[in-house]
Amino acid sequence: MDISPYRNRRTWLAMNCLSALVLMGCERRVPYSFKGLDLTGAKFGQSFSMTDIDGKTRTLSEFKGSIVMLFFGFTQCPDVCPTALGRAAEVSRLLGEDAKKLRIVFVTIDPERDTETLLRDYVGAFDKKIIALRGSAAATADFAKEFKVFYQKVATGQSYTMDHTTLTYIFDTQGLLRLAMKHEQTASDFSADIKALLA
Repeated sequence: MDISPYRNRRTWLAMNCLSALVLMGCERRVPYSFKGLDLTGAKFGQSFSMTDIDGKTRTLSEFKGSIVMLFFGFTQCPDVCPTALGRAAEVSRLLGEDAKKLRIVFVTIDPERDTETLLRDYVGAFDKKIIALRGSAAATADFAKEFKVFYQKVATGQSYTMDHTTLTYIFDTQGLLRLAMKHEQTASDFSADIKALLA
């Protein structure tokens, strides 16, 4: 019995299956590994509501369709906050056209001293597109609690400074909390993770 046609057909099928597997392997992408702390699915930081320096109530839902970078600080911060704001401006530059989809939000933890005018001048010196939020002492405490942010007054002579959490939170375009970036991370780290979220 001549089975060569059967063998030939079986070989042809095997070669086609192998080719398909090779092509599938070529198309498989290596999963992106975030440089920041992946908070996907986190049960905190689901929403916020606070007034900006123009008295307008700002909520997370209004930023859907954009990436949101949110961090806490105060205008008399000696080093951490200026560094964070300068880095935010650099991230915007590195994103190029994608910067149109970025919203930078700065929340003051020192509403006692950070007036609307002072905040406008302060964040505007880094990037006029930065949104500054300022609430009452109680509203600020509630806001910080929602994001598990710690802050407290520390006496310095006749005045005081503020100790606070230095993380930057990043929301995706669906308004979901996705990342926490450490203060030590670079603008390149931030922009790489944001581009990954946009992709």
